[in-house]
Amino acid sequence: MNTTNNHKQDDDDMPAEIDFSNGVRGKFHHANAQLHLPVYLNQEVQAYLSAIASKKGIPLSDLANDLLKREIDIIEAMK
Repeated sequence: MNTTNNHKQDDDDMPAEIDFSNGVRGKFHHANAQLHLPVYLNQEVQAYLSAIASKKGIPLSDLANDLLKREIDIIEAMK
């Protein structure tokens, strides 16, 4: 069965044309900006590491970074 979407896009807020003639190239560019990517842990790992971080009185991110740095050192030592 062939179904087609016959709904009009009347609710589209985008104009047909956008005037960029007054735009400024690089206005929001910051050469030395650092991107901090989120890391998502599964529930069991997060709960386990959160408990350890809490006992040590350190943020979870510090504990996770320390563990990952140690793992990287082990991997590099095995090369």
